[in-house]
Amino acid sequence: MAQVSLKDVSKVFGGNVWAVKKVNLGVENKEFVVLVGPSGCGKSTTLRIIAGLEEATDGDVYIGNQLVNDVPPKDRNIAMVFQNYALYPHMTVYDNMAFGLKLRKYPKQEIDTRVREAASILGIETLLRRKPRELSGGQRQRVAVGRAIVRKTLVFLFDEPLSKLDAKMRVQMRVEIKKLHTRLQTTMIYVTHDQTEAMTMGDRIVVMKDGIIQQIADPLTLYDKPVNRFVAGFIGSPPMNFVNGNIVRKNGKLYFNQGHFQVKIIDAMIQLLAPYVDKEIIFGVRPEDIYDKLFVTDAPPENTIKATCEVIEPMGSEVYLYLNTGANSLVARVGGHDKPIVNQDIDLVLDMAKAHFFNKDTDETII
Repeated sequence: MAQVSLKDVSKVFGGNVWAVKKVNLGVENKEFVVLVGPSGCGKSTTLRIIAGLEEATDGDVYIGNQLVNDVPPKDRNIAMVFQNYALYPHMTVYDNMAFGLKLRKYPKQEIDTRVREAASILGIETLLRRKPRELSGGQRQRVAVGRAIVRKTLVFLFDEPLSKLDAKMRVQMRVEIKKLHTRLQTTMIYVTHDQTEAMTMGDRIVVMKDGIIQQIADPLTLYDKPVNRFVAGFIGSPPMNFVNGNIVRKNGKLYFNQGHFQVKIIDAMIQLLAPYVDKEIIFGVRPEDIYDKLFVTDAPPENTIKATCEVIEPMGSEVYLYLNTGANSLVARVGGHDKPIVNQDIDLVLDMAKAHFFNKDTDETII
C-alpha cells in the first residue's frame, strides 16, 4: 500500500525561519492530492521532505507503514518529476528514461520493456532516439514523467511540472497527467501555485500559507465552504470580492451595510449573523454571483446595488466587469452577451444565498 503520512512535520531554516510548521497530512493509497498556495508557502519544501531531499527539523514521515525519516531518497520507492525537467542533454530520450534502471542493474530486456511501455502510455514512441534539444517543452515534460513511470514506484511526486509550459500546453498536460493517474492507479502528490490546476486535478486539495495548512478538502468543498478568508480568496478565478461593513438591524430584518450600498441578509443566515449586529464584518461574494439587473427577472430591490463599470474584459463565452461602488472595487463575471458601457452606472443584483461572511478579527468564516 502507498499511503503517505506526515505527523507534526516542521522545517526550520537558520534557526528561526519556519518553512513548514506542524504539518499533519494523510494521503490514501491511489489518491491524487494537490498542495497549493502562493510562492513561499512551504508546499515544495513539504514535497521535498517526503522525497527525502530535505530533512525535517521535527516530525515523522511514513510511506506505507514504514517510518522513512532516516531512509535515503533512493530507498523510499518514490519517483519525482521536477519543474525544470532535469533531462541529460547528451542522452537520447530512451537513455534518459532508462538511466535510473541501469543504475539499479535491471536486466536489459526488462529496461527495454519498461521504457517502451512508458513511451506508449505517453505517446512518445517516435521520440525515443531524439535528444532533449530536439523536443518541445511539452515533449520534454512527457519524457520527465516517463522516466518516473519506468520506476514503477509506490508514490509519484510532482513539483510544479507544468510551470514552464505555455497556457495551451498546460491544459493538455494536466489532462494527460490525470489520465495517467487513472491508468496507473498509484498515489500521486502534486505541487502547484496555480489554483486552476489544483481544482481540476486533485481528488483532495491542501491549501497552504506561511508553512501552515489552512484547509484540506475536495475541490467543490473548498470552493463552496472555505474555512477562512485566505482560502476563499485563493480558490476561484477571478478571486472572491471582499467588502468591509457592518451588520445592522432594520424593522426586524438584518442587512449588510457598507455605507455606499446595503443588501438584505437571507433568513437562513440570520441566526449566525445576529451576534455581529452593529459590528464590523467582512462580506464576500464571488464574481459569478453578481448579475446585471437587465438580465435578471424579478430582481429583489433590497439586493440591488449601483456601481460604475470601469473596465470590460471580453473572454468569449463570458465577460469580466471591473466595477466601482464608490468605496470598493468589485469584479463580476457575466454572460458573453452582457457588455455595458464603460464609465456608466450599472444596476447589479447580488445573489445573497451564495454570500460569505468572515470575522474581521480572525478572518475565519462565519457562514
